[in-house]
Amino acid sequence: MVGEWLDRWHEGRIGFHRSQVHPALMQYWPLLGAMPGTKVLVPLCGKSLDMRWLARHDHPVLGIELAEEAIEQFVAEGTGEISRYRQEPFAVCRQGNVEIWCGDFFHFHIEQAAEIDAFYDRGALIALPAATRQRYAFHLGQLTPPGARGLLISLVRAPGDEGGPPFSVTADEVRELFEPNFLVTHLEDGEPEEGSGFRESVWAMVRRGPAV
Repeated sequence: MVGEWLDRWHEGRIGFHRSQVHPALMQYWPLLGAMPGTKVLVPLCGKSLDMRWLARHDHPVLGIELAEEAIEQFVAEGTGEISRYRQEPFAVCRQGNVEIWCGDFFHFHIEQAAEIDAFYDRGALIALPAATRQRYAFHLGQLTPPGARGLLISLVRAPGDEGGPPFSVTADEVRELFEPNFLVTHLEDGEPEEGSGFRESVWAMVRRGPAV
């Protein structure tokens, strides 16, 4: 899976990348109640423009991405000074209010997530095969403190289409994965995308705990 992901970036097979900010982020993020200044974790971030939107709305952003090429494209397409440093085992690249850590999301530990109090997942869960999604949901729960708020966008492929990535993740699976650690609220089911039949669903989440 790791090799396939890196190959996609190297060969430019990145049809999952959106050339515009996701409309669900613009519509629903302001309703989550994440205060300005709240640091947002974006797992498997690619070079998503959604990170710049969050940064423009007063959120420091910490993206995690395996493909170095995605990170280099992100900063090349942006403006502003670039700084680089290491947070072992990650190489970190910062531009403006966005920092992207190059490495494996599952190697990102709670000590490194101390300032994170929100998250945004547009393409992480659906990039992972079924055997890895449980691990992902558990790890995200470990990284976020009680009361942390997040927005998740899942996807179901057209009937009979079992391909991926992106992989189908049904509403029942979203609830099964996240409800042990999060208060999960379904916000919207989109219309099937023309040409693919993909249908996205949008979810609001709040990390369970004393603050919830």
